[in-house]
Amino acid sequence: MSYQPPFSITPAVINLIARISEQLGRLSVQPAYDLRLRRVNRIRTIQGSLAIEGNTLSEQQITAILDGKAVVAPPREVQEVKNAILAYDKMNQWQPHVEPDLLQAHEALMAGLIDECGVYRQGSVGVMRGSEVVHMAPPAGRVALLMADLLQWVKTSEHHPLVMSSVFHYEFEFIHPFADGNGRMGRLWQSLILQQWNPMFADMPIESLVYQHQQDYYHALQESTEHSDSVHFIQFMLERILDTISQLTPQDDPQVTPQVKLMLDGMKGEMSREELQHMLGLQDRKSFRERYLKPALKAGLIEMTYPDKPNSKLQKYRRKG
Repeated sequence: MSYQPPFSITPAVINLIARISEQLGRLSVQPAYDLRLRRVNRIRTIQGSLAIEGNTLSEQQITAILDGKAVVAPPREVQEVKNAILAYDKMNQWQPHVEPDLLQAHEALMAGLIDECGVYRQGSVGVMRGSEVVHMAPPAGRVALLMADLLQWVKTSEHHPLVMSSVFHYEFEFIHPFADGNGRMGRLWQSLILQQWNPMFADMPIESLVYQHQQDYYHALQESTEHSDSVHFIQFMLERILDTISQLTPQDDPQVTPQVKLMLDGMKGEMSREELQHMLGLQDRKSFRERYLKPALKAGLIEMTYPDKPNSKLQKYRRKG
């Protein structure tokens, strides 16, 4: 049997796909991006993806490098930017399921930074958070086989590209096939998959939004590994994609964030916090309260059934008006 990555499709994921598709439709009828805006978004993409890996260069410095100007900065960080500019410029030459293209992309991203660029790692590698090992990647001897299985799945998968690209991203980070550069490669390759599905993704700085939610990014990766189900990461990435598109699309109501809109669309009658979280496929109570519940209450879009007892165990919420 061919390899099938373990992941679930929850109601929250289905809702996010619908919202993203709706926003893409709205964006498609807007005037086309001018070259200046495309350039700005590409710079934001590069800055966001590299910043996650510790690169400190600003958008202004990256712009200067793109223009061929000298920048006073650590040479390694300048090299990282030059490599990323080259890699993103070459994206339309690569196919997501072709291994030589993947290796070539890694060589472009990591040239002059590590010795093992463009080849799979030869040793063991672990993902660290401070002094703690949070993930021990599969042995180096299994990397080539695991990547072959994953790329074949990408080639034959009939899942929605939004889901498939997110699953690939997670599986790629789990395998950690290279000695270094796995994070920026995973983000680059998801962008490639999305761009081939819909060319509008070529101009969307999703990586910038991922950087703004960096800790949630790591948390989603870890949650997916602990549960042997990448649905947590799928949902995180779809939320960031929706955030990105929403920032580029005129909104009917600026008070309604993508997260609040998602909750409002799924609300039926009076629902408890637990019911709302289950409906959205969310496990983190704090994240739900801060990103969904509080903004909706503050905007007056929902109300409590017991407003005088906000902490009541019987508390439920309903749409207002």
